[in-house]
Amino acid sequence: MVYDTAKLLANELKNSVEYREFSAVKARALENNTTRALIDEYNKLQIHAQAAMIAGDMESDSLKKMQKIGELLQFDADASAYLMAEFRLKRMVGDVYKILAEAVDIDLSPLED
Repeated sequence: MVYDTAKLLANELKNSVEYREFSAVKARALENNTTRALIDEYNKLQIHAQAAMIAGDMESDSLKKMQKIGELLQFDADASAYLMAEFRLKRMVGDVYKILAEAVDIDLSPLED
């Protein structure tokens, strides 16, 4: 029963406006090899920057590089649209995860900013 419901939820997510928008802009943004490389690097740096911020290092090289690449990507309409759509989709999935975690009394506070 739970797995059936999870499959229904997965289908709902796949048919959501957020996912459809993300899929459409992702294809456009990743067509350009330079943009694709910048987005890949931005995503890698984002993980390192988050780890540095958790450690209290607000001046890390990863954070600075990520900010510079983010500034470059803002000037590319397709890349900017992709990053915003990705953010909205991840926020929605995160919200769903929080709802599920609360239902079974799992503490997610260590994962929060």
